[in-house]
Amino acid sequence: MPRQITIFDTTLRDGEQSPGASLDQASKLRIAHQLARLNVDVIEAGFPYSSPEDFEAVSTIAQEVRGPTIAGLARALPEDIESCWEAVKHAEKPRIHTFIGTSKVHVEKRLEKTEEQVLEMAVDAVKLACSLCDDVEFSAEDAMRTDLPYLRDVVEATIEAGATTINIPDTVGYATPPQMAETIEYLFDKVTNIEQATISVHCHDDLGMAVANSLAAVQAGAGQVECTVNGLGERAGNAALEEIAMALKTRADEFDCETRINTPEIINTSRMVSSLTGIVVQPNKAIVGANAFAHEAGIHQHGMIMDRQTYEIMMPEDVGLSDSVFTLGPRSGRHGLQHRLEEIGYDVPEEEMDAIYERFLAVADKKKQVYDEDLHVIMRQASASAAAEVYHLERLQIVAGSSAMPTAVVVLGHNDEEIQHAACGNGPVNATYKAISHITGMEVELYDYTIRSVTRGTDALGEATVRVKRGEEEAVGKAASLDVLEASALAYLNAINMLLLRER
Repeated sequence: MPRQITIFDTTLRDGEQSPGASLDQASKLRIAHQLARLNVDVIEAGFPYSSPEDFEAVSTIAQEVRGPTIAGLARALPEDIESCWEAVKHAEKPRIHTFIGTSKVHVEKRLEKTEEQVLEMAVDAVKLACSLCDDVEFSAEDAMRTDLPYLRDVVEATIEAGATTINIPDTVGYATPPQMAETIEYLFDKVTNIEQATISVHCHDDLGMAVANSLAAVQAGAGQVECTVNGLGERAGNAALEEIAMALKTRADEFDCETRINTPEIINTSRMVSSLTGIVVQPNKAIVGANAFAHEAGIHQHGMIMDRQTYEIMMPEDVGLSDSVFTLGPRSGRHGLQHRLEEIGYDVPEEEMDAIYERFLAVADKKKQVYDEDLHVIMRQASASAAAEVYHLERLQIVAGSSAMPTAVVVLGHNDEEIQHAACGNGPVNATYKAISHITGMEVELYDYTIRSVTRGTDALGEATVRVKRGEEEAVGKAASLDVLEASALAYLNAINMLLLRER
């Protein structure tokens, strides 16, 4: 009988640490509900002690999301652990996940302690967590650069202290698959009480081997894999959940393992996370990329016509795709829209549906077809509009051309009045941003600006993402419109509003 592998999703904690991927509480809750539909075993909802906002988000998810275990992260410090418990205690199945660095560089340089002191802190943290919660996970941060005899001692001592899951992270993506397998095998051989806990791995992708390392650990006996949707995470990201799940499913002959993942929800989950974080999935990304099931070469197309197995090892339906594309249009009714939103993961309260339908019609009236990707953008914008705004865009007029000085006239609404300013620039976007900065009085540094097509066709929504900095404060703004210049203006204004609200 295949061995069951626990899928621990940390999109809302480690994934959110991707530069520019900050999520508000409403977005986190939406993703958490979708992760429950995906049937992940554990949702790491955040780091409660890190901020009041994160505490509130973890607490809300713990109270409202049913099915998966809800975990919070805590350093090996009493105040962290107690805060984590307060956040997760109302969950159907709560977990405290505590950690401390164990490699020499972490012990000596970051923590400035001895190995004996770190071991004592780890044991004390696990004991405190176990006094509050029955399900406790301990992570030996930077385990793959930790001396094996010391790692063995830490693992054995924390299991003895009561930890039910022991995580062996490759925190900096340094390991190779053979090294990972050898480490897990060593622990199974040398840790006397290892059968009392589930062994987990958490692999980063700095050398592009996170998924390979995770699978090597599974083959060596690991029972839990920590991963994120679309591989989001610090630096180069984490092992991608969708790749782990589909590798174990497609190559069951190789691994003899299975997960509980509801794989037809993979595409919906990927698109929701991409839309809400503003981080685009590369077209050639395995499983969820736009080209993952696309065939252009004539030889490939002929082979697919004869037998799809010639060039496909997975069925598109297995991950939530189909040969037909579900679209809505300007004549689609309110109920049809609500039904499709539910299918792609949005449970919209009746009192919010009218406003969302109006947004949908505004897009549908200008497009022949509204795709699922458009719906994700509409939902994100509806969520963003519910947040407080300092300024909002009333009107935008731009004059530009090969023989004209780019000029933008911007009208912003603020405290029931309209403020207008015109500015020239070296391009229409630059002129628009100068006018917005003048009206708001916010001089910021624009250090990233991207624009992309949300769907296909000349009438596709254009989505703009900007990253700005003012002093030490950074903000990310996202917006979409059929007019890419309007989308650019809205994204920039969103970022400035975020900075203004923080200042207040």
